[in-house]
Amino acid sequence: MSFEQRLLEHDFNPFVLFSSDGKILSLNEQAQFIVNPFNSKELFELATTYANVTFGFKTTFVDVEFSQQKFFGLTVGYENEDEIGIKLYQKPSFKLNNKKPTGELTNIYTLVDLCISTNSINSDATFSKEFDPTIPEIIIDSNSFIKILNKIYSCFIENESINTKIYYRIGEHIIFDSKKYSLFSIEISSQNQDKNKISELQNLVDASNIHVDIQKKITINLPMITE
Repeated sequence: MSFEQRLLEHDFNPFVLFSSDGKILSLNEQAQFIVNPFNSKELFELATTYANVTFGFKTTFVDVEFSQQKFFGLTVGYENEDEIGIKLYQKPSFKLNNKKPTGELTNIYTLVDLCISTNSINSDATFSKEFDPTIPEIIIDSNSFIKILNKIYSCFIENESINTKIYYRIGEHIIFDSKKYSLFSIEISSQNQDKNKISELQNLVDASNIHVDIQKKITINLPMITE
């Protein structure tokens, strides 16, 4: 493998080379996270849709969501009728603090269930859960996490229903001390938010080493540090 090929192999952005009939000829490491036998046809159609009319390369800035990942643009190139390549430019979904989280090894489901139980005592809201059961115990500052999650639930507590979802962020990771860690998210959603409590939540987040994305849905993003 040449130096240029190794650079492409370790690129943060996924690259796939197709044959003219849509068969995958090669792909880099990042593309392996998003491409499988069930969606390769979809990606091939994306390549042919945004390809230049004649031979050559064409870069298009367009919002694309593929396999639960978001991209802000793509480059498609072909120099003959036999193969066509596509490179997707990944949109950073969030930024984590550079400081590696510290704390104790903890079962995240236990903490979430504790917060749900606490907030449901004096509330008429129905709490629903969608949990990926395969998240391992992680190192986390439990006290900060509980304070933040309780405050998030307080932002939604006046609603009829509140949903909590725990899921892997497929293909996303962060590096601490030259070591790569996968990421997962805890997403809390409902119909309305208490805007006054949102500002209180932001203050808690700013004082912690926990990343929280405050949008219509509020998402806690955590690295899976197990030791």
